[in-house]
Amino acid sequence: MTAAPALALYGHPFSSYTWKAQIALDAAGIEPEFRIIDPNHPENYAFVTTQGGPFGLFPVLVDGGEVIFEATSIIEYAHVRLSPQVSLLPSDPDAALCARMLDRVFDNYVMAPMQAVVNEYLRDRVHPDATRVAESRAKLRKSYAWLEGWLPSYHQAPDRVTLIECAAAPSLFYADWVEPIADAFPRLKAWREHLLALPPVSRCVEAARPYRSGFPLGAPDRD
Repeated sequence: MTAAPALALYGHPFSSYTWKAQIALDAAGIEPEFRIIDPNHPENYAFVTTQGGPFGLFPVLVDGGEVIFEATSIIEYAHVRLSPQVSLLPSDPDAALCARMLDRVFDNYVMAPMQAVVNEYLRDRVHPDATRVAESRAKLRKSYAWLEGWLPSYHQAPDRVTLIECAAAPSLFYADWVEPIADAFPRLKAWREHLLALPPVSRCVEAARPYRSGFPLGAPDRD
């Protein structure tokens, strides 16, 4: 019998939150076995639905006997337990607090309204609820404006990947598909382009490419 791997990540290549965890693990030089959640692997789906927290969601990281769900928690676990020599979070407590705050900004104020639009199109591609879609797109524009103002204060080594980049890259990647970042936000547009060029992010982009036909709004012919 083949021994189970010590480290495994359950998720899907097209999942934004799977990306978030994968970007961190890749940047830290951690290579878990990837266990895809799809109809061809019912055992992986069964594991996630029983071990992935109250709602059985992915990604889920398994490290021996430890089971960690929620992408941010996986990043924190990697930072503390798997690769502490790679700083996925700043060592300065105030900077770390700021990073955690920005993580919440990207999850709650970019990823969430983006997903709300996607969910409407998953519910009904022909007749999504126009009011809900418009409200969510307006929230994205409001978040874009805030981020445009925040970016001048963000000083980061160009190729460094922290919790902030892990949260920003997948949320901005898909948000721009739902509500394109306007020319009025040049810093944010440039930063998104920079994020997508980071090797841990670009590997996620390429791994997800075969699944683009499943994007309910229609994936744009770019990125």
